[in-house]
Amino acid sequence: MTKDAFNKVTSTNPNEPEFHQAVKEVFDSLIPVMEKHPEFRAAKILERIAEPERVIMFSVPWVDDRGEVQVNKGFRIEMNSAIGPYKGGLRFHPTVNLSILKFLAFEQIFKNSLTTLPLGGGKGGSNFDPKGKSDNEVMRFCQAFMRELFRHLGPNTDVPAGDIGVGGREIGYLFGSYKKLANEFTGVLTGKGGNWGGSLIRPEATGYGAVYFAEEMLKANGKDLKGKACLISGSGNVAQFAAEKVLDLGGKVVTFSDSSGFIYDEQGIDRDKLAFVMELKNVKRGRIKEFADKYNSAVYTPVDANADHNPLWGVKADVGLPCATQNEINAKDAQNMINNGVMCVSEGANMPTQPAAMELFLDKGVLFGPGKASNAGGVAVSGLEMSQNSLRLSWTREEVDNRLHNIMKAIHKNSLEAAKTYAKTDKEVNYVNGANIAGFLKVANAMLDQGVI
Repeated sequence: MTKDAFNKVTSTNPNEPEFHQAVKEVFDSLIPVMEKHPEFRAAKILERIAEPERVIMFSVPWVDDRGEVQVNKGFRIEMNSAIGPYKGGLRFHPTVNLSILKFLAFEQIFKNSLTTLPLGGGKGGSNFDPKGKSDNEVMRFCQAFMRELFRHLGPNTDVPAGDIGVGGREIGYLFGSYKKLANEFTGVLTGKGGNWGGSLIRPEATGYGAVYFAEEMLKANGKDLKGKACLISGSGNVAQFAAEKVLDLGGKVVTFSDSSGFIYDEQGIDRDKLAFVMELKNVKRGRIKEFADKYNSAVYTPVDANADHNPLWGVKADVGLPCATQNEINAKDAQNMINNGVMCVSEGANMPTQPAAMELFLDKGVLFGPGKASNAGGVAVSGLEMSQNSLRLSWTREEVDNRLHNIMKAIHKNSLEAAKTYAKTDKEVNYVNGANIAGFLKVANAMLDQGVI
């Protein structure tokens, strides 16, 4: 049943490898569910859930600082609205294409379902690259992008957020443009500034959530993060706040990276060093190599993007927190991590682990938190921001962090229970299957209740 459904996805969506990878992972997990629920087969739930409800594609012409016209592509994938309005980020990056956005939107369905909040799945973005652009160029692009997209958005229809290349600056320009075009001030974007409808903890949420999930997996096995050495890839928003929460829980951060290479600090990246990274990346837009120039305790290693492994994942440690991008850990990296003592991996990025690497982790008993569960903290706090906007309230930092922590605990609990319910043996604990199944069941039952629409 799942094989036939997957073959249909690949034949009707050719040349979309990232999307195929995401669908296969979920469908493989759902084999025992489909055997137990003939009603899902009869209603063609798999075929329907893998087909976007709406794909919006548009051109984005804008004028750069030299007065030259530039043209980019714009996208919004409204994947599934069975349990709530479409919710998912906007990504501005040269690599953006339909396959990547459909994979992200598909993952978002189950991630949002796991949060326990009433949110559907969506994703969008553009092949526009904000890197190296002036503020005025970014503003003009965002305004042009929103001139087309605004007609498809609404607080009860589709609520985008930020993602790679879309931070506070971009959200501000996008929201200002939406407000002007729609002639209303409403919570149609999340990740807004704190003075105009944003939520505290939103910037921190994805990184915090990944660490909370790692802590829950460790606790379920009689361990915790205290004293554990943690590998973190990336050095952007998610990586920075994952590091902050590791420090809060008594762990030790030893790596950061960017596209050029990584730094390893055996002494550990303390709060002063983390503050340096935040200023370097968020203010100066510098390279991580500068960390090693400042701190003698750190060693910088350049990385060849075409190499067969990433030496960052060969550093001796206890916990891995991949927070950079999709497919960054391959099978060789996974074996190096296992050989060097990594017992727990919690994905901060979306699908950063290749299938062969994931299988290795599971076969060797590494606690592995898939992104749809472990990095759901970002969308969870986006949902909390929507709630605050609807209520015209603003919760304190402590309230939001406490709600986030409880949501991540619930995600872990539901994923663990589903994993055990559908496990082949009593000893098997597969969080990948558990997260996929727990997220799927809620959406599938809602689709059954609402009929074929």
